[in-house]
Amino acid sequence: MLDALQHTFRHHLSGSLEGQYTATVYSYIKGGNYHGAIPILRVQLQRLPRSRAVLSLLGFCYYHSQNYPSAIKTYEALLHLCPGQEEYKMFYAQALYHAGLYTDAWHASVRVEGPQYSQRKLLLQSAIKYELNEHPVCKSLMAQYAADEPTSLINFGAILYKEGKYENAREKYIEALSMLDYRADLAYNIALCSYQSKQFGVALKYITEIIERGVQEHPELSVGSNADGVEVRSVGNSPVLQDTYLIEAFNLKAAINFTLNNMEGTKEALNDMPPRLEEELDPVTLHNEALVHMPNDPIRGFQKLNYLLTHPPSPLETYGNVLLLLCKYRFYDLAGDLLDEAGRAPHTKVSSDLNEYLEATILSSCCPEAAYKKFDGLTNKHIDQLRKLTKAIQDARIARDNEAIKQALRDYDDGLERYIPVLMAMARIYWERLNYPMVEKLFRQSAEFCSEHEVWKLNVAHVFFMQENKWKESVRYYDPIVHKNGGEQLLNEPPIVLANLCVSYIMTSQNEAAEELMRKIEKEEERVILSDQQPIHHLCIVNLVIGKLYCAKGNFEFGIARIIKSLEPYDKKLSADTWYVCSHMACPQCGKAAFVGVKLRTI
Repeated sequence: MLDALQHTFRHHLSGSLEGQYTATVYSYIKGGNYHGAIPILRVQLQRLPRSRAVLSLLGFCYYHSQNYPSAIKTYEALLHLCPGQEEYKMFYAQALYHAGLYTDAWHASVRVEGPQYSQRKLLLQSAIKYELNEHPVCKSLMAQYAADEPTSLINFGAILYKEGKYENAREKYIEALSMLDYRADLAYNIALCSYQSKQFGVALKYITEIIERGVQEHPELSVGSNADGVEVRSVGNSPVLQDTYLIEAFNLKAAINFTLNNMEGTKEALNDMPPRLEEELDPVTLHNEALVHMPNDPIRGFQKLNYLLTHPPSPLETYGNVLLLLCKYRFYDLAGDLLDEAGRAPHTKVSSDLNEYLEATILSSCCPEAAYKKFDGLTNKHIDQLRKLTKAIQDARIARDNEAIKQALRDYDDGLERYIPVLMAMARIYWERLNYPMVEKLFRQSAEFCSEHEVWKLNVAHVFFMQENKWKESVRYYDPIVHKNGGEQLLNEPPIVLANLCVSYIMTSQNEAAEELMRKIEKEEERVILSDQQPIHHLCIVNLVIGKLYCAKGNFEFGIARIIKSLEPYDKKLSADTWYVCSHMACPQCGKAAFVGVKLRTI
């Protein structure tokens, strides 16, 4: 197509600029620099608004630079000029598909004719029905391929993946990869299936291979160049970058670390990506960056997520995560308005369980009694499901079916992750009324299922701490949390957890243990500050909380002196977190614990 258009393009240009424009445009396109070619072509389009050659090249560049809305408009103009050109019809249908306009893409694909387009048309229509979740039609279309062809294996793998049969899908991708030369997209699909099956080690093996090949074969993509904190030049969204699947691999690596609560690893994975401008980021990367940076910059995070919602297609998790975050930051009215839109568009769908959870959470802001009843009904459903899954695990063990055991354990873990947020939301209603004995009662009732869950253990520690007469119990739960890595990486723990443990030590006459923990925090802060200029306030907050403890016990002179000293130097120690602790000096509870909410899902 490009060779044929080159002559036509030259024909429409005149004068001494002919050779210059032609050479420049085609050198850009040949090198995959579509962003460089587009401004030149747009200038030419102003001069020649009905030029088929200019429109064809412009549509081609828009399409391959992933600017699908502009590609759609350009191909519409071309089809108005040349209604019988099947190539333009094909590109138009493909652009609609990539823009998430699946129904329009289907209607456009039906109008494509000619035997030379039959294979592309079949592939496109299969993909459209796949995205529309019309699996029977999709399978019918795919059945027209030979069953053992790599394309057929890949497409059936996609169907199996969407049906939640991740192991079967992975087998299809592995078989297809064995029939072909190495392909980064298939390696990524295998990694993704492994991730969904909770086989993180296997997933990371394929991810590492994708990244290593990308670095070795394409050093110009500058992988890891963002790590030094120096602003580097964007590599754009070139075809080379897309073929390497580096962006997908780094996003999946970030998702694995996020799932494992390794936030530093998550940030590192996102930071190691080939550098791009924010407007060049794909929806998945933009979504994940918004989640990771939400604690430090929630306004910017909401802006990114709102952009994704208003510019579909966006990751399926976006809508649910925005609702969860609005509830977390207590924007209940906004969450309610957004939830009313559920199901009106493909990207505004949530599961029935999540919908019920969100409705109850929003209701809790104005009518906690009614919300509690909703949560209680949800809890009963989750507990019934967990009991069934426990029985499935037992049956699989009796049958000595290792695969069934693994699957049942994965299902149980998933079920538990769905139950924990509901339990915590119920407990929060009592927590906010300072009815800590009832919170403790709820946790005791749920111990059968949750006693090994980290969120449950942390909040049990908090509720013992807040009752101010169960210090030994709070030590029993806080201590393993803080020392789970042999007392290393203390700064990975929230400062309030360290502070509450120190207070609990002091209240149980374990002053030496408190002093030793504070020395370790100080030592680790000094080490981190040498390598990172970001301020660390863990020890400051610990001292603030201890100072508040002494004030609450009537020893104001010692307590206030400790508070003042902990904030020195003021220009470095005063922050939103430390000021929050200071501003609650009149609070009778020492170091009120931050209640852990739900854990966001990611891609």
